[in-house]
Amino acid sequence: MKKRKMILFLYFILSMLLTSSLTYSTSTKKKPLTVAESSHFTATSRYVEVIEFIRELQRQSSQIRVETFCQSIEGRDVPLLILGQPVPSSPQELRNDKRGVIYIQANIHAGEVEGKEASLMLARDILLNEKLPFLDKLVILIAPILNADGNEKISPENRPRQAGPEKGVGVRHNGQNLDLNRDSMKLESPELQGLVRNVLMRWDPLLLVDCHTTNGVYHEEPVTYSWPLNSNGDTSIIEYMRESMLPSISTRLKDKYNTLSIPYGIFMDVNNPEKGWRTFAPQPRFVTNYTGLRNRLAILDENYAYADYKTRVFGCYHFLLSILDYCHAHKDDIAALVVAADRKTIQRGLHPSEKDAFAVEFEMKPLKKPVTVHGWEMKVFPREGRWPRVEKTDVKRVFTLSYYADFISKRTVKFPYAYLLPDPIPEINEKLLQHGIMLERLTQAVALEVESFRIKEIKGADRLYQGHRLNAVKGDYAVEQKNFPEGTVFIGTAQPLGTLAACLLEPESDDGLLVWNFFDRYLVTQWRGAPRTYPVYKLLKPVNIPKEMRR
Repeated sequence: MKKRKMILFLYFILSMLLTSSLTYSTSTKKKPLTVAESSHFTATSRYVEVIEFIRELQRQSSQIRVETFCQSIEGRDVPLLILGQPVPSSPQELRNDKRGVIYIQANIHAGEVEGKEASLMLARDILLNEKLPFLDKLVILIAPILNADGNEKISPENRPRQAGPEKGVGVRHNGQNLDLNRDSMKLESPELQGLVRNVLMRWDPLLLVDCHTTNGVYHEEPVTYSWPLNSNGDTSIIEYMRESMLPSISTRLKDKYNTLSIPYGIFMDVNNPEKGWRTFAPQPRFVTNYTGLRNRLAILDENYAYADYKTRVFGCYHFLLSILDYCHAHKDDIAALVVAADRKTIQRGLHPSEKDAFAVEFEMKPLKKPVTVHGWEMKVFPREGRWPRVEKTDVKRVFTLSYYADFISKRTVKFPYAYLLPDPIPEINEKLLQHGIMLERLTQAVALEVESFRIKEIKGADRLYQGHRLNAVKGDYAVEQKNFPEGTVFIGTAQPLGTLAACLLEPESDDGLLVWNFFDRYLVTQWRGAPRTYPVYKLLKPVNIPKEMRR
């Protein structure tokens, strides 16, 4: 008996020693540092350093999995991090899971590197914290180096007016010479195709956060932000983010992390700042506006270029923490908002009324609440044919200004039950499918009363923009009886992406496929100089038509 007790005692001591050894080994694991941190904020990470950092996280945590976001033009696999407790092997595992998916992307402009460094720090500090903060309610996706090709062109000559890092940053464009934050509608880059296919369609996040660095006017706040601006999107999402979510996040950022923030903007007139503060444009070519048209929440993070590099990185880091704090506390409210937006979009498409309209022109109006900007008196130096050069003085000044960030419909057209494409246009079908829009085809010929758009004038811009000469079009709408053959493509608006379909297909949409030249060869041929009728017809009222899904 004594011998058995002795054996048990020795076994217990051995177990304690092993446990102590394992605990010591775990607690003394070296926390990986980002290049920003290890260089004392004089440098930013290259692609291989980002990949090695991610691999080190995988070696230290089982709560991370890595997918391929896309492959860049220059052949780099762009990583997508999935953080979860447990980490899901696929989105299908979340069908009966109450966790919400939050997506953060950085380095879409590779000269704007703060989000890359901050999002890697964020992933590390979540995964290596024993409590695994946020992961009981959230699955967090992070694409830290979206523009991997642009990132590898690091030089101190890029963004020279920016306050560091002294060893340089990458360039704005990707390997195709495209600005990825202008590609959401045309989807010509592997990066934006990957965003839609492998994140928005595959994981369907409740919220997208897009990290940038602004080079706007001088002010003290290191973080600026915006929400989706296109008023064709669900207004309840816009109002929730503008009036409730982002003000709460801004307050938390100040109170918990001692970081000031303001809504993104520039002075309406640098010579007369009192005229107001204004945001950017509402077109869905911008990722956050595009996400809003998909009935999902989106936050534009613009870190302030004239703050020092370390301040910008930590400003972004704390902003991301504040966003996750809010999403963790309000996950159910956000999920309910998204479900309601999808339901409203489908219902509108099923029975569009005379009041249902699609805005084709906008007017920018001020919000009810002014914005407070902590800035300086400025010296303005005019430059002929260019933006004036602005320098700040040593005199601080607080501006309380009207904030122009509400885009009101100035002119609208009727919102239809469906769009019809009777002629085969493979590139249009492919582009709609890339966005995730549901297409059907007529299984028999049918005569329908539809609205057509008869083009009177179409003109491409004199200057190239993103490899395109953007079209401006004029014409008249007409109601006509038309025969549609079997095989005609039917795009119903009674789907969650019904509003996005309208933005892509409306002839007068300011950012649609007509604008981006996808219809050019079908509008004006080399044999006939006069423009033709736009080859997309609007079915305004519900009609029962034999059709089947098209893939």
